Amino acid sequence: MDIGDFAYIVETKKSFDEAIVSVLKSIEQKGWSLFQVYDVKERLAAKGFSQKPLKIIEMCSAKYANQFLNKNRLISLCMPCKINVVEDNGKVKIIGMKPTMISQFFPEVDEQEAREAETDIIDIIEKARS
Repeated sequence: MDIGDFAYIVETKKSFDEAIVSVLKSIEQKGWSLFQVYDVKERLAAKGFSQKPLKIIEMCSAKYANQFLNKNRLISLCMPCKINVVEDNGKVKIIGMKPTMISQFFPEVDEQEAREAETDIIDIIEKARS
């Protein structure tokens, strides 16, 4: 398995903070719900650890969540969807997990159903990137 099998990764020319704002706006424009934003660097610094900038943005589409949960409630282990923004070596990347992975763990989810959610996530990331 390759990282590209389960993650969609793009690089942006935006600053870390600009990328965060762009992702949040893109989520709203797509009609998904924002749940939480975790500042991993900040949380680890509070415990005495040093980490490069990393924020985890949790979001959800009620439509897809309902579809998947009606197939198998254990899919909730893969929810909500996440987009991470990371900074490494001066480069900012926007990363999202591909929902098509769900169909590999839960065969009752048709890959095409998961692909629809994945298309939305890729669209959110691409709009945030530019």
